[in-house]
Amino acid sequence: MLSNTSRPVITATLPVVGEHIGEIARRFYRHMFANHPELLDGVFNRGNQAHGEQQQALAGSVAAFASGLVSTPQRTPEHLLKRIAHKHASLGIGPDQYRTVHDNLMWAIVDVLGDAVTPEVAAAWDEVYWLMANALINQERGLYSARGVTPETVWRKWVVEKKITETRDVVTFVVKRVDDRLVTTSLPGQYVTVLIDMPDGVRQPRQYSLTRADDGEHRQFSVKRVRGNGEPEGEVSALLHDTVDVGDVLTLSLPYGDVVLDDSGRPVVFATAGIGITPMAGMLSHLVQAESRLPITVLHADLDEASFALRRQVVSDVLELRNAEMYLWYEKGAETNEPVKGVFAGMMDLSHVDLPDNAVYYMCGPLAFMQPLRSALLGRGVAPHDIQYEVFGPDLWQADLD
Repeated sequence: MLSNTSRPVITATLPVVGEHIGEIARRFYRHMFANHPELLDGVFNRGNQAHGEQQQALAGSVAAFASGLVSTPQRTPEHLLKRIAHKHASLGIGPDQYRTVHDNLMWAIVDVLGDAVTPEVAAAWDEVYWLMANALINQERGLYSARGVTPETVWRKWVVEKKITETRDVVTFVVKRVDDRLVTTSLPGQYVTVLIDMPDGVRQPRQYSLTRADDGEHRQFSVKRVRGNGEPEGEVSALLHDTVDVGDVLTLSLPYGDVVLDDSGRPVVFATAGIGITPMAGMLSHLVQAESRLPITVLHADLDEASFALRRQVVSDVLELRNAEMYLWYEKGAETNEPVKGVFAGMMDLSHVDLPDNAVYYMCGPLAFMQPLRSALLGRGVAPHDIQYEVFGPDLWQADLD
């Protein structure tokens, strides 16, 4: 909680800081990378930096945390902090890096707001930063401890055993561990960070969902090629598609991720679009392994059947589960060769299906897909806390805050 000294200062300055938080974030990153270029090697995704997504996510997170300290001081935004902590743990972030972020962020606040940052204002926002940072450090310490690792030892080497072409734009990698170090089993829905050496010598991290339950020796993840649309294509996805093959060794983090399958025994609904099927494929695989009898409803939207990544695995798992059914929506027409409960043309429309009572919902896909879908679920009386979602990249939505 904020101190009595800082609370009125944050209340008074939050509007002006909020108004300029985007510019503060941009100058913060620019200043920090100029002073610490090593952070672009293995820590920060330079693709997100180039597109501005990381700056937007930082600005939104800081503003949301500060607003919460003022408006709801009795509770912290747990979902927000948990999501960030898992992402940091998958990157091997340690406490020392928070000091670097602090120094450069406070510099940016002063640089943007100038004389408005009095010693009292600086002290109050310093308190906000360390409240958020220490909450994250504590969560990350717990995540590392649960895996029996440190930030430096979160990484493992894996050799590519299979490379499977799923669609024109998606390939699946099956990797096998190369040493006898303990490998902690992933939870259904989690992801790993893949750390890739780029041609210019800089290592770049990317997170990919695990798409099949672990067997103790292997892990499986799928990669969609990020195409340009007028901008440079995804450098890491292109490298994985074009140059990584069977026999190559990859560096992967231990599995992390806060969106995991609920174990309460309630019915489950998966709603996905495009490559958003990947974390749900992992969850379905875990359910098959556990011989689950839960009522499972799978809703998936895609361009057409040829674009549906992991289609054979997902449909096979649905058929193997005793109480599961699947519905499809294809933009190019309601045609399928799969034995599903229903197939429809166009975008996903929940009016076509009966949803189970008291279900837990998991969504993944583009924001343009998830936002109206979540609104539709809320309109049908589903509680916000019963809707979990996974965002690929920085969470610019932060729907959990409600």
